[in-house]
Amino acid sequence: MTVKMNGADLLVEALKANGVKNVYGLVGIPVTDVSRLMEMEGIHFYAFRREDAAVEAAAAAGYLTGRPGIALTVSAPGFLNGLVALKEATENCWPVIMISGSSDRALVDMDRGEYEGMDQYNAAKPFCKAAFRIDKPEDVGLGVARAIRAAIGGRPGGVYLDVPGEMLGQMLDPSIDPASTIHVPVDPAPAQFPSDEAVKRAVDILTSAKRPAILLGKGAAYAKAEDQIRDLVSSTSIPFLPMSMAKGIIPDGDKNSAAAARSLSLGSADVILLLGCRLNWLLSNGASPKPFSEDVKFIQVDIDGQEIDSNRHIAAPLVGDMVSVLSKFVPAVKAAGYKAPQDWLDKIAEKKASNVEKMSKAEEAGKGKEPMGFYGAMLPIRDLIADNPDTYLVSEGANTLDIGRDVIDIFQPRHRLDTGTWGVMGVGLPYAIATAVETGRPVIDLAGDSAFGFDGMETETVCRYHLPVIVVVCNNGGIYNGKDPEIDGMVSPTYLDPSGQYDLLSRAFGGRAYCVRTYQEMEDALKEAYASKEPTVINAVLDPNMGKESGHIGHLNPVIFHQDGPVDLPSEK
Repeated sequence: MTVKMNGADLLVEALKANGVKNVYGLVGIPVTDVSRLMEMEGIHFYAFRREDAAVEAAAAAGYLTGRPGIALTVSAPGFLNGLVALKEATENCWPVIMISGSSDRALVDMDRGEYEGMDQYNAAKPFCKAAFRIDKPEDVGLGVARAIRAAIGGRPGGVYLDVPGEMLGQMLDPSIDPASTIHVPVDPAPAQFPSDEAVKRAVDILTSAKRPAILLGKGAAYAKAEDQIRDLVSSTSIPFLPMSMAKGIIPDGDKNSAAAARSLSLGSADVILLLGCRLNWLLSNGASPKPFSEDVKFIQVDIDGQEIDSNRHIAAPLVGDMVSVLSKFVPAVKAAGYKAPQDWLDKIAEKKASNVEKMSKAEEAGKGKEPMGFYGAMLPIRDLIADNPDTYLVSEGANTLDIGRDVIDIFQPRHRLDTGTWGVMGVGLPYAIATAVETGRPVIDLAGDSAFGFDGMETETVCRYHLPVIVVVCNNGGIYNGKDPEIDGMVSPTYLDPSGQYDLLSRAFGGRAYCVRTYQEMEDALKEAYASKEPTVINAVLDPNMGKESGHIGHLNPVIFHQDGPVDLPSEK
């Protein structure tokens, strides 16, 4: 008996064959029945309120699991909503496949006014790593396999898969065995080792260093290379500094961490080992004399050879996947018997102690401040994660993101997600939802009031699926802060209503809600919410004077505002 299957059936079968358990999306024409088929076949479909949030959630799933996250959107407007998140994932190097239904190709190509007509395939190409359009049911399995290989092979990234509505409903030729069309890619992300010569060059440079340092990026976290990295640091005592999403590869607070002496460590180092870390805008594009010295030598481990020399000359490139590179490099460094010089370690330790003392005094003062500032809202989160290190933290905002990175320690890899390479806001709730789904662990989403507003309605999604997500909104009444002056009686463009009751959004959908104004209220609410394992929003009301322009990156604004008018600033080189 011949099994009759259409394009939608084959799409679901191909995803199942490739181990897909969860799909994030938003239904509508022409993919509503695809989502129903997924659930009938045991794939969990998590329905969102906007497509950008769904694609962001799928991207976070890809980062956490190392397998492509899958998102499903409707045609044209839904596709466009998801496209920003697809580009964002590609910049973050996170594997995700955005599958979008599309309109009748013949009508679209002749510009005859089709419903939601758009050439989505060609529109997507500049914004992702690869794009494919499936026009025949017999090609569905091949299209899914190619998308998976493209998403995780080499440098991970976003892939677009276009599935026209006509194809989804078209029946497979009965002479074709459906099983023969389904493909599971073999070794889609093969190990890539550097040459012995490249390893020797890097070892020679590192072991000649008088002031070495290691910079850890989220690429190292994604690669699950923590065992090799911990071995390297513990055996050499080389100081390390994690970028925000690399926190936890080695637990914060480790004796070899130089995070509390960042400027000294980066500015004085003569050799820096970059592990899954790009010299992009987050590191001032490798600029000297800040943050790096002019004569520093870089050793860079990266999966993509084109990244080498992108901003600074790399003295020793090690091109390959992180685990494979370190499997050769770390034993060679250990065999050389190298140890970081003690005078360098002493200098860093002295600076760390000084900065930690200053930070401790500021934190202690913050506990008693009323109305509270950022420390009052964040210190209870820090303490809770210290007691429960398998708790995940998602963070977004300007000041909220920057201050939280310094205050809140992370102890396990891939347990902090934030705005990433593009610095995009509105990722907090989507990332938190995917993290809760994929890990089953509690998640704290720490967001500024502005950032929360981008995807605040996904609070309903959290409540609908009853996920253990606690949202903490740092409400200082504005973008950056709530004290920007009015201009000729007009409301400031950075002003937000400080009386906004963000917590009630959770209550509206059956979740827990708290409004707190002091450190003690915050601590009590957080403990109670965490113990409940229920969806929660905590509206942490802050002093509106708290916060500065753009957090730590105010220099990226070409103009700053003064009472007597705007003043041009010289561009930073």
